[in-house]
Amino acid sequence: MSSSGHGHTPAAWTGVIISFIGFCVAGAFIVMANVPGFWAGMVLIGAGAVVGGLMRAAGLGQEPKRAAKPLAKAQPQEG
Repeated sequence: MSSSGHGHTPAAWTGVIISFIGFCVAGAFIVMANVPGFWAGMVLIGAGAVVGGLMRAAGLGQEPKRAAKPLAKAQPQEG
């Protein structure tokens, strides 16, 4: 499973950690019935996505998968 390399980059880890903290903040404040705190947590969740995307753009993410080279076209036979 780990051979696929899914999410094993600094950009992915940072984005997920920031989003997880935002989720925890939003969850805690919704239980305390604090609406501004809830929205602050939601902003953190969005910030995690933005930070992860910026880090990927800076080269700290996974390289995009390239399509395999197309097979050579069949050559018509002469004769």
